[in-house]
Amino acid sequence: MKLSKPLIYTKEPISRWIKDMDTKSFSSSESQSQSQRHNVPYIHKVGIPPKQDLLKEFKTTVKETLFSDDPLRPFKDQPKSRQFMLGLQAIFPILEWGRSYTLKKFRGDLISGLTIASLCIPQDIGYSKLAFLPPQYGLYSSFVPPLIYAFMGSSRDIAIGPVAVVSLLLGTLLQNEFDPVNNANEYRRLAFTATFFAGITQATLGVLRLGFLIDFLSHAAVVGFMGGAAITIALQQLKGFLGIKHFTKKTDIISVMKSVFGSVDHGWNWQTIVIGASFLFFLLSAKYLGKKNKKLFWVPAIAPLISVILSTVFVYISHADKEGVAIVKHIEKGINPPSVNEIYFSGENLLKGFRIGIVAGMIALTEAVAIGRTFASMKDYQVDGNKEMIALGTMNVVGSMTSCYVATGSFSRSAVNFMAGCQTAVSNIVMSLVVFLTLKFLTPLFEYTPNAILSSIIISAVIGLIDYEAAILIWKIDKFDFVACLGAFLGVVFASVEIGLLIAVAISFAKILLQVTRPRTAILGRIPMTSVYRNIQQYPEASKVPGVLITRVDSAIYFSNSNYIKERILRWLTEEDDHLRKTYQPRIQFLIIEMSPVTDIDTSGIHAFEELYRSLVKRDVQLVLANPGRLVIDKLYASGFPDLIGENKIFLTVADAVLTCSPKIGQEV
Repeated sequence: MKLSKPLIYTKEPISRWIKDMDTKSFSSSESQSQSQRHNVPYIHKVGIPPKQDLLKEFKTTVKETLFSDDPLRPFKDQPKSRQFMLGLQAIFPILEWGRSYTLKKFRGDLISGLTIASLCIPQDIGYSKLAFLPPQYGLYSSFVPPLIYAFMGSSRDIAIGPVAVVSLLLGTLLQNEFDPVNNANEYRRLAFTATFFAGITQATLGVLRLGFLIDFLSHAAVVGFMGGAAITIALQQLKGFLGIKHFTKKTDIISVMKSVFGSVDHGWNWQTIVIGASFLFFLLSAKYLGKKNKKLFWVPAIAPLISVILSTVFVYISHADKEGVAIVKHIEKGINPPSVNEIYFSGENLLKGFRIGIVAGMIALTEAVAIGRTFASMKDYQVDGNKEMIALGTMNVVGSMTSCYVATGSFSRSAVNFMAGCQTAVSNIVMSLVVFLTLKFLTPLFEYTPNAILSSIIISAVIGLIDYEAAILIWKIDKFDFVACLGAFLGVVFASVEIGLLIAVAISFAKILLQVTRPRTAILGRIPMTSVYRNIQQYPEASKVPGVLITRVDSAIYFSNSNYIKERILRWLTEEDDHLRKTYQPRIQFLIIEMSPVTDIDTSGIHAFEELYRSLVKRDVQLVLANPGRLVIDKLYASGFPDLIGENKIFLTVADAVLTCSPKIGQEV
């Protein structure tokens, strides 16, 4: 291979080339043969897309935004009868997978259904206390909603019922409006109203295909919120765990600690503490055993029910309730009574229920969709997010009319359901039937169940929500994400659940705004012995092209960031010129903007480019664009911008632009 002679750059070749710039053709439409005749590499012209029909373009945009999964594709070229059946299957997926349901699948669903039922019954009684509702309402919420979901949901693994975080959130927001003891009737009615509107919110998002809205709550914010909520829930359980009768209604850690230690002398009950601590140790040991040996998944699943049975028998035999050990007492027997007449459909309480319902519904939806996607990826099948929202919304609307409060997917139960070998949503039906039998015949047996055991069950359940490994990983990957995680966590722990949620949403939006308004830009250099141009910070060996500044904008250019991008590019240019002046090198005479990452541009962006061009003219610097995308080039031509800078200043690649602006470098490559 013959190596080219080293190049010595002086001001003369560049200035001479600049002088000839106006007479030399930049047009990339010359034929390839003519280029070869003059020994100049062929430069391909940037394609100008044909004019799009406005209506067609609008339809395409709407389709990609709201119907990216093309839900009507199965209906094409099908007879009317088949389309009707497909429509029913879209609403009720059970009609699709039910046709291939077998006895083998039922065996798996039966075992997993019975297993999660043994877990859900004690959890439901405990979670209802978090929502400040009588214990039967937790059981009601694991009877009707799972049945509805089994017919309408698309996840095979998710287990439906009340969950700790939503119960705490609902209880916190509801008691801000009504006292759950002194105004029990109004409190219960507001709970049903909030549940109704939570369902309406979820179903509406699904019908309008707006599920992407829940993605605005970042993963980091959710990790922080869940961790903070877990600690808050655990702290709230100290009332039952320690046997304290008079406990603060506030949820922040400072108020709770004051209430706990302020009751040391007269409020703590040692018998309650012994019961709670003993069974908490048992539950955590069972959980550890199940984690170490996956085959023993059933041990932590049935441990809560065993704890309830043993502790109930112990209290009944020893009469510990006479010694101050608080017990569940009466649980209403029978299935869900109708509650349509208890929902507020008018008055100021309607607005209160609407506001609380939206918040609770969104959090419940975020948790359920995340759980559904997690287990679907493990089994390699797809979960339709919009169908999930409609199913969750429908079950909560129906639930609000049958004395249920907000239900969603439970991570602990879904994990047990998955490990128990569930095959379809029939496991939810099995669980629901077990809860039905419990409500019908077994609720009197829970009368002597100590509150301490329910507190222990909830504490052991929520410990898994503190995902410190995810927090460490977030810190390693993205420090700003960690700020969102920490902000949400501290907001929940030191203020309240709603403040923590507000901080989580605010920081998530702040990150989006920061990324939109302050996009990343970079200076590019040529990788040695190639015609590839990359970020000089990522590739320190990349060399700059004398007399040429190559920049890249890593974002769409909109009104929110166009001015910043213009100023950032000019600042790059000023800094580079200052450096060249100090080192006696040729000044910058060409500014090349790599447009590959720029997916879109609006009128503000084009106006900013026009201002940039005028600023460059005053500096005697020529503006060159490289590889603008279809949408961008279409808008640039519509605005007449190529006529302003010259069509011969728009190139397919950075290499083509450099080859034309600095021929010696191109020849070296």
